[in-house]
Formats: sequence, C-alpha cells, structure tokens
Amino acid sequence: MSWAGPEDIYLSTSLASYLDKKLLVLLRDGRKLMGTLRSFDQFANAVLEGACERVIVGDLYCDIPLGLYVIRGENVVLIGELDLDKEELPSHMTRVSSTEIKRAQKAEREASDLKGTMRKRMEFLDMD
Repeated sequence: MSWAGPEDIYLSTSLASYLDKKLLVLLRDGRKLMGTLRSFDQFANAVLEGACERVIVGDLYCDIPLGLYVIRGENVVLIGELDLDKEELPSHMTRVSSTEIKRAQKAEREASDLKGTMRKRMEFLDMD
C-alpha cells in the first residue's frame, strides 16, 4: 500500500497560493464573480482585477465587466481556481448581451413570483 505524496494531492487553505490566478468567487447573495486575485487579508477580503459577474439564466449567460473589484470577506461563500485549459461552460449555453440577460432575469423573477402567489392561493386546499 502506498500513500499519496504531496505531489499527488494539493490542498491549500491559504489564498496566498491563488495570487495572480484567475478565480471564481461565489457570494452569499448568489452572484458569481470571476477575476484575477491581486490581494487579500486575514478576513478573506479580496481584490479582483479584471473582474466580471457571470449571470446565468437557463441556457443564456452574460459576463458583465466590473473592472477592479473589492470583495468583503464575510460575503464570500466559495473561492475556486479556474482551469484556463478547460472550456468554462457547456456547449449548449448561449452568450447574450447584458440587456438581454437582464430581460431574461426579470422574466424569471416574475415567473417565480407568480408561482409563489399561486401556492398561497392554493394553501386552503390542505393537500396533506
């Protein structure tokens, strides 16, 4: 039986190993930010250079450029390095403009709100 050596498994709990690398940052409110990590501190506050927000609605997506972006550490849920050699999104995804993605977000939000109001109207039936 052989044990995996450090060259086989690479786990780091420090953001220092991700400096100057392209990262995906998932925030508490559900936003997904991508950019190059330039700086961080002990609270996980981070500075992303060339940041953009990736918005996905169904099979549509849009990258909205943000530029230099400061992220407060308490809002960070997940940080991961992006593999630049791999395709970022499945082939069925379609890139659209920011106005189209905002229109799609609005339609999705309205559909969700309608579904919620329909559930409230049907509560009196007590299906259990």
